[in-house]
Amino acid sequence: YRTSKDPVHYCNRGLTSIPLQHRGFSLSTYKQKIRDDNHTPGQESLGKEDEEEDYYIDDSEIDELFQHQMPMVGEGDHRIFIVHPDVKWGSRKQYLTTANLMMEEAVGLVNTLQNWSVIDKVILSTKTPEKKMIFGKGNFQTLTERIRGTPGITAVFVNVERLSPKEFEEAWRVKVFDRYSVVLHIFRCNARTKEAKLQVSLAEIPMLRSRLRNEVANLDQQGGGSRCIMGSGETLMEVQQRVLQERKLKICSALEHLRRKRHLLRSQRKHRDFPIVSVMGYTNCGKTTLIKALTGDAALQPRDQLFATLDVTVHAGTLPSHMTVLYVDTIGFLSQLPHQLIDSFSATLEDVIHSDLIVHVRDISHPETVNQKENVLNVLRNLQIPDRLLSSIVEVHNKIDLVDSYEPSEPNSLPISALRGQGLEELKIVVEEAIVKSTGKQVLTLPVDLSSSQLSWLYKEATVQEVDVNPDEGSAVVKVIISAAAYGRYRKMFELGLVS
Repeated sequence: YRTSKDPVHYCNRGLTSIPLQHRGFSLSTYKQKIRDDNHTPGQESLGKEDEEEDYYIDDSEIDELFQHQMPMVGEGDHRIFIVHPDVKWGSRKQYLTTANLMMEEAVGLVNTLQNWSVIDKVILSTKTPEKKMIFGKGNFQTLTERIRGTPGITAVFVNVERLSPKEFEEAWRVKVFDRYSVVLHIFRCNARTKEAKLQVSLAEIPMLRSRLRNEVANLDQQGGGSRCIMGSGETLMEVQQRVLQERKLKICSALEHLRRKRHLLRSQRKHRDFPIVSVMGYTNCGKTTLIKALTGDAALQPRDQLFATLDVTVHAGTLPSHMTVLYVDTIGFLSQLPHQLIDSFSATLEDVIHSDLIVHVRDISHPETVNQKENVLNVLRNLQIPDRLLSSIVEVHNKIDLVDSYEPSEPNSLPISALRGQGLEELKIVVEEAIVKSTGKQVLTLPVDLSSSQLSWLYKEATVQEVDVNPDEGSAVVKVIISAAAYGRYRKMFELGLVS
């Protein structure tokens, strides 16, 4: 297999590995089609497989990459025993949450998966979370006896970011998962579009690397793992890594094509002068419900499920001034979400960096809402969001209908219930004010000659708020919200100035 010497920039994170069972891959041939896209603003799914894609990738190639990856947690149902290590002190102690709340989140992750259920759960203290087995000998032995003594268990979910499952599986005699594998499996189950499937496949590679190491280590014990294959001079590990490198480059190449398409769509939106509002928040905070309420987009179907949104979608809405804005629905965040997962979805989150405003939605009814806010802000900082965006975030307290006698706990926060429509008009006003400020748009009153094309031009290139017609003179005075660039074009075209 030949491999590229110039891997895509955001995928160039080092060599990784795959399971022993594999099929060969042929390098992709991608067809590019660029067409003039003049559609009106509306729902725009940046990962959606439709006929207006600017960069076309054959569906069968995506499916091959996605289906070939070995599912990390196996197929079928699971009856789970959850273990949450409660770290008492040190750098790994969680100070903004409690062990009980972390356990509730772990239960929520399991219940998100169809036909998965929680059989039993336990919170167990540990002073040595950095050790391979996490717990001390006494606690580990007690835990082992409890797990083996609980009938019907098919797997154990240890609620830590990453662990090496081999020793745990030998001790407990069932499959063992960590947060990375469970969250990644949820992503796999929810992946519907090309981009989501590719991003999930890329995120699976680090786990495949660990699995390969374990399998090769087992073969080495049997004397077969380090032998050269068929006189090629390469060991099994080297062959597998070479095959995986080709797969990784293939995924990255496909994601790069989709990234170019995303860049093209951003350029088109910028040309049309539509302000972009990125709606972000902790998973299941109500982002999609809010966007549906703001836009009236009937195609949006919010789900009460963690990570229901994996793709960035764009939906047009109207503000009180009649200005059209595009709301970007993004993937939700989670505490202790592994950085490798965030890296895999970094191309998706590029849209946030290029937006004009961020709306941070919080589930204010959640007992861990403060910690959830901090997790979201930490991810935004790590994404290197521009200071102008971070300093102007509009914070929304959603689900106030679930809170008895709600009182704002933070200044400048906006209380709403997206489901019941409470507080949405106030939110639109704040968004409009922030958009005008961030984009440098101007509110102007302009004289218009109705016999010319001035008025139609303004309707096309600006937001017309009011039109005061003088029929005797065949003129009008028009109040508009217009960008500096558009106003410059207007003056150049019609050589008319500002009416005070």
